[in-house]
Amino acid sequence: MAWRYIPRKRRAHQAPKGIQQHHILLTSPARLLSLSTAPKWPRPLIIPCVKTRRALLRPSASTPLRPPPLRRASLFLLRTSWSINTKYLADAGHKPILLEARDVLGGKIAAWKDKDGDWYETGLHIFFGAYPNIQNLFGELGIEDRLQWKEHSMIFAMLNKPGEFSRFDFPETLPAPLNGIWAILRNNEMLTWPEKVKFAIGLLPAMAGGQPYVEAQDGLTVSEWMKKQEKHGSKMAFLDGNPPERLCMPIVDHIRSRGGEVRLNSRIKKIELNPDGTVKHFALTDGTQITGDAYVFAAPVDIFKLLVPQEWSEIMYFKKLEKLVGVPVINVHIWFDRKLKNTYDHLLFSRSSLLSVYADMSVTCKEYYDPNRSMLELVFAPAEEWIGRSDADIIDATMEELAKLFPDEIAADQSKAKILKYHVVKTPRSVYKTVPNCEPCRPLQRSPIEGFYLAGDYTKQKYLASMEGAVLSGKLCAQSIVQDYNKLSLRSQKSLQSEVPIAS
Repeated sequence: MAWRYIPRKRRAHQAPKGIQQHHILLTSPARLLSLSTAPKWPRPLIIPCVKTRRALLRPSASTPLRPPPLRRASLFLLRTSWSINTKYLADAGHKPILLEARDVLGGKIAAWKDKDGDWYETGLHIFFGAYPNIQNLFGELGIEDRLQWKEHSMIFAMLNKPGEFSRFDFPETLPAPLNGIWAILRNNEMLTWPEKVKFAIGLLPAMAGGQPYVEAQDGLTVSEWMKKQEKHGSKMAFLDGNPPERLCMPIVDHIRSRGGEVRLNSRIKKIELNPDGTVKHFALTDGTQITGDAYVFAAPVDIFKLLVPQEWSEIMYFKKLEKLVGVPVINVHIWFDRKLKNTYDHLLFSRSSLLSVYADMSVTCKEYYDPNRSMLELVFAPAEEWIGRSDADIIDATMEELAKLFPDEIAADQSKAKILKYHVVKTPRSVYKTVPNCEPCRPLQRSPIEGFYLAGDYTKQKYLASMEGAVLSGKLCAQSIVQDYNKLSLRSQKSLQSEVPIAS
């Protein structure tokens, strides 16, 4: 049975014996600005959460799995986009401690406020209709209204017609995949009829074969895009403000309300081991030692590989991680002195050799709304050759590309629209690169080391590196700990007994 979130009056949870019951109060420190001029497109119907090969963790906060709590806290290091494993373990009655290495929440969706009060982010984050676990998470936290759903379309810049765009519009009246077929057939600017036929033939195996076919096409990201044919799968939403306050803080509030802890500036220096190879404690850079019954490492794979203990290095589970290597990502923000006219309230595909996608955030995001000036947020990719270049070089190259997209409004020499300010955010190692034969190297959340688990979008789950993959991996990780409760509890009791001094 697949579960879905259904809005309803929140009920207090019945806590098992020995657990203090908490009432949840979710608040937001961010001020929500209204954008009355933007159309309010309906959110897609919540599709069922995906079933996994191992088991299904119920996503509804009103029906958590709640065994008796572990005697000591479950431990986490978080530098991914989501503290989902912590959230669901808190729902299950445990007392997790979440350790964030930096002074800002979010990991891959972190953002910072500059001296003018404007936010700049690590990436241009889009939420798709094909992300059921994320949508259920928003529902569980009571913040589903913070997703700004856009018109169900995909909009591409026309390279041969500067300043013009080509649209793929998915009709709401047709089910998938017919709505996608209709969108392709109706577009005549980008695809000729022979190309449409070839495109359809190429998609048929993925549409018919489902997930097994997708995994067989390891490394082909278009297969992952097509593997689930939800009606609203390609529908997109923007968060209505900065991620740390509008998404991360509600999760933190939820964790704390259930007795968990969230600690910033807590960077792990070393994973110390017991003689039997299990985790003894996490050693932090400030000299603190953190112990617990279960340990979850939810950092990006490249960071984790640097901290894998030497004693584990020859274990195939960890050795295969060498195949997973993060790619550099550059996110560019430019504030202009005027409102650009040739933009949409939507994500735009630039088809540029340097800019993959972009959006006018002064239109698409409520908190960033500005009626007088545009702020373009752009994904600068591929970034391998640019990650070591100066911010000025990257901005110059970006302006040259924008001059092709906005020939009537932007010139590379700023003789038209002028730059008021900019921010460039570089991530040297971000999501793992989907090269052939990397799928078998993705680890399960439960490691061969008793009491040690992994979470992150690179771990084994249905999606490639994405926010939905991060959320699903966190739920699977929490589920593994719940399933291992008896074993972990027994291990904890033996450990506590060994620490009790013997009376003379």
